[in-house]
Amino acid sequence: MMFWDSSALVPLVVRESTTGVAEEALRGDGTMVVWWGTVLECRSAISRTLREGRFDDRTAERALGVLRLLADAWSEVLPGERVRGIAGRILMTHPLRAADALQLAAAVVWADGDEPGCTFVCLDTRLRSAARAEGFTVLPGSA
Repeated sequence: MMFWDSSALVPLVVRESTTGVAEEALRGDGTMVVWWGTVLECRSAISRTLREGRFDDRTAERALGVLRLLADAWSEVLPGERVRGIAGRILMTHPLRAADALQLAAAVVWADGDEPGCTFVCLDTRLRSAARAEGFTVLPGSA
């Protein structure tokens, strides 16, 4: 089981240069765990890509279908006071935006103190660095 940031999930639903790396990480993971807001972040990326004209409506619908399949199978860390409190600490400790702090805070809640034994899948450079500093093993190894 691994915690997946939306930066690593988007390449699974939208073909991009990092899709192969994300697919490799997925092969090593039986069960995905994500933050409650991840589906919205992924939908935002799909919508933005459509608006930018990088693909058409049909491709966007296919991407949303893949996202629905993934979402049906993953587990979510729900919002709550503990996630918000940890996100606040993370914002004071690491140079992250609020959404990334919530992602990492959800991973901390999921790990429940066992971060060194837990894996965080992420392609965002700043978030990868913060996750490592919080004690997670970060995949892919070289992103």
